[in-house]
Amino acid sequence: MSESVVLDYEIKTSIDKVWHALTDSETMSKWMFFKENTFKPELGHDFELGGVEGYGSTIQCTITELNEPHKLSYTWNATGVDGQPSTTVVTWTLEAKSDAVTALHLEQSGFRPEARQELGGAKYGWQHMLGELDKMLTA
Repeated sequence: MSESVVLDYEIKTSIDKVWHALTDSETMSKWMFFKENTFKPELGHDFELGGVEGYGSTIQCTITELNEPHKLSYTWNATGVDGQPSTTVVTWTLEAKSDAVTALHLEQSGFRPEARQELGGAKYGWQHMLGELDKMLTA
């Protein structure tokens, strides 16, 4: 059975602003670890995330679901700490609680049970990046 990272946040801004931050290449580079990306919000689009000092690989992704402004999913293909290929799925789900509050649900699923270090690293990374996203959107 696979493992998942699941995080829920409430961001005090509109759903459209959160969606833009998740799907605009330039804006993504402001809150993600990955300072370089080839993201385009198009179903089936293959993109890369990279440009992280000290992180030796580029993440290969493909958009598998796109339902603006509510849901975005993409595959996340990386090399695990054991040198083995690791494929997970990142899913963002947004819900407008009001005009100025958005519930954000993030799930990265498909971690191998033996990949505890990858799971922990992903949880730490997403917590940090979502904190940066929140700061950027509510500043």
